[in-house]
Amino acid sequence: MADKQTPVGVPSSPAQTVAPSHPDADPAETQEWLDSLEALVAHAGPERSRFVLRTLLERAGASDIGLPSLVRTDYVNTIPVEAEPEFPGDEALEARIEAINRWNAAVMVTRAQRPGVGVGGHIASYASSALLYETGFNSFFQGKDAPGGGDQIFFQGHASPGVYGRAFLEGRLSEDDLDSFRQELTGPGRGLPSYPHPRLMPDFWEFPTVSMGLGPIDSIYQARFNKYLTNRGIKDVSGCRVWAFLGDGEMDEVESLGALGVGAREGLDNLTWVVNCNLQRLDGPVRGNGKIIQELEGYFRGAGWNVIKVVWGREWDELLAQDVDGVLTEALGEVPDGQWQTYSVESGAYFREHFWGRDPKLAAMVEGWSDERLKSLRRGGHDPRKVYAAFKAATEHQGRPSVILVQTVKGWGIQSFEARNATHQMKKLTKDDVKRFRDVLQMPFTDEDLADLPPYYRPAEDSPEVQYVRARRAALGGSVPRRVDAPRTLTLPGDAAYASMAQGSGKQPVATTMALVRLIKDLMKDKEIGSRFVPVIPDEARTFGMDALFPTAKIYSPHGQRYDAVDRALLLSYKESVQGQLLHEGITEAGSMGSTIAAATSYATHGEPMIPIYIFYSMFGFQRTGDQMWKLGDQLGRGFLLGATAGRTTLNGEGLQHEDGHSPLIAATNPAAVWYDPAFAFEAGHIFRDGLRRMYGESPEDVFYYLTIYNEPYLQPAQPADLDLDGLLKGLYRYAPGPDLGADAAKAQILASGVGLTWALEAQQLLADDWGVSADVWSATSWTELRREALDCDSANLLSPDGEQRVPYVTRKLAGAPGPVVAVSDYMRAVPDGIRPWVQHDWTSLGTDGFGMSDTRGALRRHFKVDAASITVATLAQLARQGGVKPEAAREAVEKYQLGDIRAAGAGNTLGES
Repeated sequence: MADKQTPVGVPSSPAQTVAPSHPDADPAETQEWLDSLEALVAHAGPERSRFVLRTLLERAGASDIGLPSLVRTDYVNTIPVEAEPEFPGDEALEARIEAINRWNAAVMVTRAQRPGVGVGGHIASYASSALLYETGFNSFFQGKDAPGGGDQIFFQGHASPGVYGRAFLEGRLSEDDLDSFRQELTGPGRGLPSYPHPRLMPDFWEFPTVSMGLGPIDSIYQARFNKYLTNRGIKDVSGCRVWAFLGDGEMDEVESLGALGVGAREGLDNLTWVVNCNLQRLDGPVRGNGKIIQELEGYFRGAGWNVIKVVWGREWDELLAQDVDGVLTEALGEVPDGQWQTYSVESGAYFREHFWGRDPKLAAMVEGWSDERLKSLRRGGHDPRKVYAAFKAATEHQGRPSVILVQTVKGWGIQSFEARNATHQMKKLTKDDVKRFRDVLQMPFTDEDLADLPPYYRPAEDSPEVQYVRARRAALGGSVPRRVDAPRTLTLPGDAAYASMAQGSGKQPVATTMALVRLIKDLMKDKEIGSRFVPVIPDEARTFGMDALFPTAKIYSPHGQRYDAVDRALLLSYKESVQGQLLHEGITEAGSMGSTIAAATSYATHGEPMIPIYIFYSMFGFQRTGDQMWKLGDQLGRGFLLGATAGRTTLNGEGLQHEDGHSPLIAATNPAAVWYDPAFAFEAGHIFRDGLRRMYGESPEDVFYYLTIYNEPYLQPAQPADLDLDGLLKGLYRYAPGPDLGADAAKAQILASGVGLTWALEAQQLLADDWGVSADVWSATSWTELRREALDCDSANLLSPDGEQRVPYVTRKLAGAPGPVVAVSDYMRAVPDGIRPWVQHDWTSLGTDGFGMSDTRGALRRHFKVDAASITVATLAQLARQGGVKPEAAREAVEKYQLGDIRAAGAGNTLGES
């Protein structure tokens, strides 16, 4: 018999002494209440007293008198039997449909393990959650043809086989498609990805979810973005609901629970989470010694969510009705989850002995019950009436988001899978498993039918099952999931909008961050697309000069502004508004990316192209939220990521954790990320304009732009009259030809990006003045785009060894340039080294490998050997090897510029704030 201690992970509630908040206005009345409580405890016992007090607290919360609500309730269903609504559908027919989908999902994964394929899959997660999805499909999920455009549904990644099974029953997928599960290249039909991937199935999946924890947080910000669209008047999507189907083990991820407060604070009553509490992670119990449902209830209630628990099926109702003294309720709450899993796999006799036998009152409740009947006591997630009641209550709740905590059994219905610790890794049904599963689900197959690979089952077109599912989906607005990308061309700004970027800054030093922000401010005034920009800022608006937008575009808040801003008398005062355009997220890069993803995919989710511009410390972009940026690419998102205060030496005061020398390397791993590193404002203007064209023009591409921009102010030159715009956009163009020093002068090529271009230009001058070397300076606006184009050429040439060979752009561009090449940037050497294989010159790269540190820019650039003197020495060393300058030139330059002395470099440019 289990002991009666509070399970580990479920904190008890010790008595606390709380100081009164104000003097007692009526001590006599207070004492009467206290006397009543003491009498209740003395005469009715602690169980009854606990029930009465909880009821009073719940009523107090409902009456909105200011008392905090309970954060944990009894381990029973939230919705009492008498409050359950009438089940609206044909329960028997829906059970049959669920059985068919269970069968096809399991068979699909089993067939994916057939000889010669063996690609695996997961069976147990969908087996536990099938009823949850079927309830949604039959009664709740609104399709794209519903008013407002339907719901957004974040399907649990490991349950994808069941979603494919449902699509097969509806006629959306064929048997060959199912046999192509996890075979996207070689399957007999349409390749079905293992998990929800919109990029791989762009007309089917909407939201990638199997990166654990990202589905939960992104669903919150999707619901928030829906409110934003409605409140701004872009599109009324108030009838849309965001559903997120999650696992209890997934709740361990920091991202899963980290943004709960946003849901309550923003009043996201358009959001429903369904947490499938099958009590198991991938390797074992979620909380073996605790109770995960109770723990989660505390988190969600404490965060202000509406919590609905579906713990027990209808077979328990009779027993709980007998529980007048609370002994059963207390026992249910005391047994830890690990023991409940054991009850799932053991016999009815074991259950009788170890649970019901723990107390004579419990034993009396089931006296006369057979072991088989005890074994048939279902968890709530396998009872359609209980699940429907919970879904209905959640969709009708107003003012707060809802979470439904549903207890299920992992692998339910498959005897050898149910509640086993290894069930997540079990990918194939044995012959005996298939036969038992067939019998449980009543599939019309003989043993001979199952002798080889188990077959799929789909009733005839005119069968009650097929007709029912199609009728339900038609009534709810069409099939789900379905992604729709109806091209909608935006009228983009013309030349005039970018004129200021081309003019230069005159005598005023300007950082590229400030120049680009100024362009964004101007574009937000555009009559055609200005309202579609969605600036996303993680509490650094003033750092990036975005505070000028506060009083004009305003900060979005569903509550408006209910206070007098402390800076209201200033020109750039803080201003919140229900119609605000800026999404000011606070200190959360993960939340900022959630908003960015929602805005970047609005063109498909809602048919409304929006243009997110997420500006952040570059170090805290791909390094901190790279998984979400990968998800942005998977979800075919479009928009701009601005990595501001970029570079390892340019943001010079913040030190190791803030100085970015590697984000371009991480960005290069994302095929959807188009990275540019502009040196000057005119470059940034052209890149931004081309990005708008590529993502929002006549033929939109499923890419997003990442621009690294800097906080170091310097004079911005005017756009050259003979600008090689094609080269700029391809990633490389000659910005400053070397000076004419005569036919005999040594020649060299310096390639630089971003702020490094200013060092290269200074080195060009040193080489000419001090060493008689004429060096061309090239602006490498994107090392990554150069590399990708070259890789494409190599791939094409590999397949056509006897045909005309494609020559990469970077090779062609530098073909006639004499001398060695020196490449430099404010990033690690691996960034420019990415194009080394296609440069047919002697090559040297300089970069900022190592940890960042705080000092002046001059000192840091000398330390990393990327400053003008270092570029000069590197160039001379290469020329000396070629015989272009005297052998001792590089050594003499080291001495002349005191390259080994960091102090000799001087402070450098000290303008600009960190």
